Amino acid sequence: MVDLPKKFAIDIINVCSSLKKDEKVAILTNQILRSGTSIGANIHEGNYAASKADFINKFQIALKECYETDYWLEIFKDVGALRVEQYEDLHIKCGKLRKILIASITTAKSSEN
Repeated sequence: MVDLPKKFAIDIINVCSSLKKDEKVAILTNQILRSGTSIGANIHEGNYAASKADFINKFQIALKECYETDYWLEIFKDVGALRVEQYEDLHIKCGKLRKILIASITTAKSSEN
């Protein structure tokens, strides 16, 4: 899991660089840039959490950011700012991150009891 969030953030940064050239979505790129790069940052921070509750909290924040990023990806695809291939690649990676996060949160919560 260590490489996927970082690679995803880099992909988002690269996509945002090209999206900023499109005036109709340029301002919105800041939204996806923040949410898309926040996923990995929260995962990284969660891995060094002071407690299990802190770990769960950071991973839940990362999960929310994942859902937000996927929303923006869909919007950019629907307005034609992203090619379908770009969208599908990022959507698949985002889905993988979501599955990992959900599994990690579920495991951490079940081991709390």
